[in-house]
Amino acid sequence: MMTKTDNDGLFRKNGVNFLLPFIMITTCFAMWGFANDVTNPMVKSYSTIFQMSVFESSFVQVAFYLGYFLMAFPAAMFIQRYSFKAGVMVGLLLYAVGALAFIPAKSTGIYYAFLLAYFVMTCGLSFLETSCNPYIYCMGGEETATQRLNFAQAFNPIGAVTGTVVAWLFVQQQLDPTPSSVRGQMMKHTPELFESIKDHDLSILIQPYVYIGIVAFLLLVVIYLTKMPKASDTVTKKSIWKALGELVRIKNYREGVVAQFFYVGAQVTCWTFIMHYGHQLFCVQEGMAEKDATALSFRYYIIALVLFTVGRFVCTWFLKYIRPGRLLAILAVMAMACVVGAILLTNIWGLYCLVAVSGCMSLMFPTIYGIALKGLGENVKFGGAGLIMSIIGGSVLPPVQAKIMDIGGEIGGMSVIHLSFVVPLVCFVVIALYGLRCKS
Repeated sequence: MMTKTDNDGLFRKNGVNFLLPFIMITTCFAMWGFANDVTNPMVKSYSTIFQMSVFESSFVQVAFYLGYFLMAFPAAMFIQRYSFKAGVMVGLLLYAVGALAFIPAKSTGIYYAFLLAYFVMTCGLSFLETSCNPYIYCMGGEETATQRLNFAQAFNPIGAVTGTVVAWLFVQQQLDPTPSSVRGQMMKHTPELFESIKDHDLSILIQPYVYIGIVAFLLLVVIYLTKMPKASDTVTKKSIWKALGELVRIKNYREGVVAQFFYVGAQVTCWTFIMHYGHQLFCVQEGMAEKDATALSFRYYIIALVLFTVGRFVCTWFLKYIRPGRLLAILAVMAMACVVGAILLTNIWGLYCLVAVSGCMSLMFPTIYGIALKGLGENVKFGGAGLIMSIIGGSVLPPVQAKIMDIGGEIGGMSVIHLSFVVPLVCFVVIALYGLRCKS
């Protein structure tokens, strides 16, 4: 007689086949990958368009990841009462509304209106990640959960690469080529001309968000019409406070939340500021024209994302032979070495090191997630919400690095741009320690 455990597999649990739901939910992974990485290159664009400091423009990331933080537990409470499918649908609805809100934001021409649109959109992304990650986790046996999460997350960077290519071909290439220094003079002496250029650039910048908002709404309709089984073993009437009390006493989970906070911070800083790193190398050091330096830096950013995408599939394969915690620690140490290279090397090899960090990061988010959720049982929904809340690291750490960059100049003969990457270096130290300490 076949036991319950014997009947579990990569996409099967308790006799229920989750392959079709897995495919549908995995599509959402690509959707939020697109949103994240069509946005990262925009930070420097906002700085140019609105003539702001690096610190001020980094508030795009603050607004972006604040939505993740504030909506994670409300999302968990919602899916606890209803279902994973309902959580996904609400997430897609908020995603679409936030993305389409870029239209009125552009009409106002006010920077803070864009921050509000990002916030609403990422409240939707928080619902999606809080729903989709534990749903994928529950779509088969627990022994294959981390492998399943890594496989689903492998489609996230595909969306990320798509978002980056769109940001480059349909945004960056179409923006007005007037350098930032000239725009600054226009803002003082010919404000009408400055506003005309700003309006043109904002019209270009909002386009990918409007289109992805429409796609999110269409995907919402498709998922609504698709029959998707519930992961009934995670249904519980336990109060949020009792669940949290139990979770904070679990060392593996508690440290996983901390590690995830620093991982997301490291990812966002490395990807957001690769453009500034390239500008320092190509424009400041080598004297290249600003537009050409931006174009070349963007190519390296795309290479970093492609490396991240390939690394995700490769590392998922490695998980068959190396336990997740050990592989996480190995990759974190490799990332530390690459960041040290990016700090110390002031030529093209420093940029190569920064690009290589992406290959090391590819495994980290889903692996930390899978390790931290292991053994949580009925607390998996609230546990997943805590891990999604830790994405606030992407809101906290980029402004810290941006503030260092705004100092300008050199310290000890080394560019402040390079030295600022000590922020992700600290992050990878924390991740390496978590990998070494966990028993998974």
